[in-house]
Amino acid sequence: MPTITPKIVPHLWYDTQAREAAEFYCSLFPDSQITSVTTQTETPSGDCDVVSFTLCGQPFMAISAGPYFKFNESISFMVNCDTQGEIDHYWAKLSAVPEAEQCGWLKDKYGLSWQIVPSIMNEMMRSTDSEKVGRVTRAFLKMKKFDIATLQAAFDGV
Repeated sequence: MPTITPKIVPHLWYDTQAREAAEFYCSLFPDSQITSVTTQTETPSGDCDVVSFTLCGQPFMAISAGPYFKFNESISFMVNCDTQGEIDHYWAKLSAVPEAEQCGWLKDKYGLSWQIVPSIMNEMMRSTDSEKVGRVTRAFLKMKKFDIATLQAAFDGV
């Protein structure tokens, strides 16, 4: 059976930690695994590891190719969480730069930005009731890690 190649695969550039980062991420998310590690030689930045992996079934690639590029907040990965327990779990495992925490965003130990958000927030923010949306917005702007109960109370006007 032929291998199906996805149309879009996020590709992450690390200095030297591509394999380490992939192993770390795979340890956190269900349905995740490293699918291959290859070493490419004689590249412009020297020898480099290329790592293919999946997180929750989504394919990714990572490369250890030197200190030429750094992550920034213009790219982040959003993790939709159904429970406060999930939010707490991912926050505790991923957050490594406390000063970067705001409105559900955090930065991990490799400098990659993540958004840890309650799944229900999408529904709240799509409400046609502008007062509810305003209350939720005012509530989450004060938060670092999202609290589902507080967001729900704001939405309900409690």
